[in-house]
Amino acid sequence: MARPITLFTGQWADLPFEEVAKLASGWGFDGLEIACWGDHLDVWRGATDDDYIAGRLAILEKYNLKVYTISNHLKGQAVCDDPIDARHRDILPDIVWGDGDPEGVRQRAAEEMKNTARTAARLGVKTVVGFTGSAIWKYVAMFPPVSEELIEAGWEDFAARWNPILDVFSEQGVRFAAEVHPSELAYDYWTTKKMLEVIDRPELGINWDPSHMNWQDIDPAGFLLDFPDKIYHVHAKDSKKNLDGRNGRLGSHLPWANPRRGWDFVSVGHGDVPWERCFRTLNCIGYTGPISVEWEDAGMDRLRGAPEALAFVKSQLWEPPAAAFDAAFSTR
Repeated sequence: MARPITLFTGQWADLPFEEVAKLASGWGFDGLEIACWGDHLDVWRGATDDDYIAGRLAILEKYNLKVYTISNHLKGQAVCDDPIDARHRDILPDIVWGDGDPEGVRQRAAEEMKNTARTAARLGVKTVVGFTGSAIWKYVAMFPPVSEELIEAGWEDFAARWNPILDVFSEQGVRFAAEVHPSELAYDYWTTKKMLEVIDRPELGINWDPSHMNWQDIDPAGFLLDFPDKIYHVHAKDSKKNLDGRNGRLGSHLPWANPRRGWDFVSVGHGDVPWERCFRTLNCIGYTGPISVEWEDAGMDRLRGAPEALAFVKSQLWEPPAAAFDAAFSTR
């Protein structure tokens, strides 16, 4: 099934936006999933500045690229996170960090997410991808003992903070695809189910990224079948397990590309994600949106990896037949 293949610019935000557009166009990508950091997209300007929006679109047109999605993972992370600390200072702009007061950071991050919806609409984009943050990820080991009331309070916090954001998404005709990802409220099947029950509205869906499911031993194709109507966006990203009896699933606080890690992100096609089964399942559920290459591999140069990943994804996107093979058996 023909779908556009895009490049997520988040891992390229150290380069100027136009340089990334030129690279992606030269490699043969159909468009970009534009990250709202670096100089790639400023949603505070984009929400109100017509000339700024025209300038971003002009760059895309110059390189024969489309924009189907924009992404604001870093600011979305700060909406619900507790604690807010030095990790956030490293990824947040001054306009969101402010004086560093945690609640102030969360409120300003929420305002940026509202502006992300407004900017998306002005770009003609219908889907925003991002993280939600989580007040309860810190309890994932469940020790010291964690009460059910404390976990439920985290979900209540999520609803209280994200419903007003999603009200703006609704006003703008834009959807939010929350990435299912460890460190977020929704990180596996059961927490995704819970997220969609806590906020049951059409503006909220899923960014399906199988790399995060693979290392948790969650079936990524089965996940698609479980949530077929809520798959709003797809990331093509891969991971590889390396559980040899010493290497642990939690990564051992070791850096990426360390062979002692129990798993790592690798270039698409180099890992354990069952891509053919996943793409067949995407066909089955009727997903027609973009496939966005989120390129991450600490052991490979990205200038080699990105075009190689594009070729791999293209090799998996064949057209389904008009009729089943056994239709040829009919004599009528």
